[in-house]
Amino acid sequence: MPKLNKDILFLIFKELQKDSKSLFSCLMVNRLWCETVIPILWKNPWCYDINYRNKNSLYSFIISCLPDDIKESLISQEIFLPSILHQPPLLFDYLSYCRSIDVDILNDIISIGTSESHNQFFLQLEIYNLLMKKCSEFKYINIISLQHQIFYFPGAKDRLEPLYELTCDTSIGSSYFHGLARFCQNIQRLIIINKKMKMNQGLVQLIENQRNLKYFELRDDFNEEDFIQEDPYKEIFLALVTKADSLNHLIMFLNFIDCYEHTIIQDVLTKLHKLKTLIINNVYIYFSEIKLKMLGYRELETFNIDFISLNDASVIIENNGEHLREILLRYIDYGYWYDNLNEGSLNFIRKIHQNCPSVEYLSLLFPSTANHFREFETLLKSCQALKSLLLSISTINKEETGRELLKILVRSAPTNLREIRFFEEFQFTLKNLETFFKNWKNRPALTILTSDPMYKGDDYMKLIDKYKEIGVVKEFRCDSEINIYYET
Repeated sequence: MPKLNKDILFLIFKELQKDSKSLFSCLMVNRLWCETVIPILWKNPWCYDINYRNKNSLYSFIISCLPDDIKESLISQEIFLPSILHQPPLLFDYLSYCRSIDVDILNDIISIGTSESHNQFFLQLEIYNLLMKKCSEFKYINIISLQHQIFYFPGAKDRLEPLYELTCDTSIGSSYFHGLARFCQNIQRLIIINKKMKMNQGLVQLIENQRNLKYFELRDDFNEEDFIQEDPYKEIFLALVTKADSLNHLIMFLNFIDCYEHTIIQDVLTKLHKLKTLIINNVYIYFSEIKLKMLGYRELETFNIDFISLNDASVIIENNGEHLREILLRYIDYGYWYDNLNEGSLNFIRKIHQNCPSVEYLSLLFPSTANHFREFETLLKSCQALKSLLLSISTINKEETGRELLKILVRSAPTNLREIRFFEEFQFTLKNLETFFKNWKNRPALTILTSDPMYKGDDYMKLIDKYKEIGVVKEFRCDSEINIYYET
């Protein structure tokens, strides 16, 4: 193999930056590979799928980087330190490559040294101070449950100004976010866990101060019993409007909001015209006819709203469907949310195959009429990029509906289709399922997820295992409806 220079190796290893196992293997090849991999591994050393609480070696290494007087102070407070602290000079200044802080992971590591909360607080202080001195800048910070005001540390301004991604929660007081807002004005990805039903003005200022915010995610994490002190959303929504020229991705999982009364969310959505991702869960979105016409998302790729009328969704798809790759609406409670299911679903399917040539991930709800099956087959023929289908089909005759569905899939499913998810509304008999598997040969292996426990029976399991062995079935799994809907 011709010798690769360091720049080429760096580009290759960068593609593997989330694959720690492969990167660790590359360390052992030779010195050049090792020198190239180390900065990539240590850029965000907290992101790998390992149990940090059991990583005594990582704890030992971080402690070894502390000044001797700090170590002596830690020992005096009966904080556990590794027995071997004096080691040969390191080949690399590993922490100098670090560009991230993850409070959750660091707290796990720190718990190796002490379980006493006061000592943990002191040890956290020293380790954050160490990181501030060693790291030239931070790109990714997770400060959920952080107790230390890192923006007051020496050198904080230079370290925090380049911050690209921030994950935080609203248990942190407003003053903390006011402090961050002074330095952190280049955040492009902001992820907020909302733990209090109260407006956080510091968080609003942090949003308003961003120059190029592209990704915003808000997740509620409080209980129904929590007292509603004041509207926790309005000021945040208004701040997002000021980012309309840069915001591409809006993801919200909201617990308590009545969108018939809380109309500001509809007003905001009419102004965020550059969205590529629109995901809103646990909220019923109602749009007036005027506001529907104002929803212009020419670059929209992901459309996922839990509760929205099929007619409203059809209008959005008709106006913004050219680049849509994911259309995932929630259909578990269709009997409650969709009154005019027959006409609404027929029009919805039609709008997709007329306007969404690039759709890859799709959820559909429709009754088992001949007209609906015809439109569904047209959709399969038109949407050749389709990879995954989630189907909810209301029917009286489950077996007949299942048989018809399998026949259509064999005739018309695009070659890219890799996955089918379905609930209990229809069923595949053993005979029909085997016929389907036989006809699916020479296609990519298929993953099937279902909420129906009948497929756990011995006869079904034997049939499924048979076609797994010959590569027709990749996976056939029974799971809860929630997991089938939400699993990515």
